Amino acid sequence: MNETQFTSWQKWPESPYFDLKSFHETFDGGQSFAWDLKPDYIEGQFLKSIFRLRLEENRIIFSVPKTTNLSTAKLALAQYLATDIDFEAMKDALPWRSDPILKQAIEAYPYLRILRQPFPETLLGFLCSSTKQIPQIKQILRLSAESYGEIIENDFKSLPTWKILERLEEKQLRKLKLGYRANYIKKSADFLKAHPQFLKELPGLPTLEAKKNLLQLPGVGEKIADCVLLFGLGRMESFPIDTWIEKILVKFYQLEGYSKEQLQQFALSHFGSNAGFAQQFLFSAARSEAITI
Repeated sequence: MNETQFTSWQKWPESPYFDLKSFHETFDGGQSFAWDLKPDYIEGQFLKSIFRLRLEENRIIFSVPKTTNLSTAKLALAQYLATDIDFEAMKDALPWRSDPILKQAIEAYPYLRILRQPFPETLLGFLCSSTKQIPQIKQILRLSAESYGEIIENDFKSLPTWKILERLEEKQLRKLKLGYRANYIKKSADFLKAHPQFLKELPGLPTLEAKKNLLQLPGVGEKIADCVLLFGLGRMESFPIDTWIEKILVKFYQLEGYSKEQLQQFALSHFGSNAGFAQQFLFSAARSEAITI
């Protein structure tokens, strides 16, 4: 198979501003499993877009396969990075002035953003994520693409669509190192086949209704549903609670004994309508031990 030839590095003056830590954490900090850190750039793909990205004077420059239309690529990247959202204003509206833990987390990753990822791919990624570390999730998804994805460009394949997954048996899915998650993927694919408008209609629903619908899918619990809503649909009020976030809330906000539902209610009350953005600062700071829990 021929190796993909990439363009020279393309400037993107309208790129969001990043420092290196926030840049790496945005793309490779658990929001997405589509990016790999190389020695001097990151490489990844979404849908049929393939990118190499790095920083130059705190702005993203990019390289794409030579067959790619540069204007189309730039538009896709702007959409993926949600450049129409003022993350600085959103960050400033969070209660960091009265919340020293949140302030500490924001200072660790001051230019963190929430990616706007393709909803079907986000759903697949987080269905594979249960009790797995980020490198393991990436491995599952890479193997899925190699086995059942469509060729995008020489040595690059897309993730398998849900239409493709519908046609696979559980034993085929288990070969992708999914373990017990293969059963969830199979049953979710069967559900989506029986409800062909589900993926198209869900993004148009109010957040609570969208979450209720997501919870119908086998393997989708509260945390995965909130991750899909936040990272796949941009619902900033969605507040995923994993082990780290629960520990932070209990330790620093004195919420010991609270149920997950009560923790959710606290998060919305305390952090406001962009609670999910606050969650990502806290999650990233805990993951990197900028906050010790």
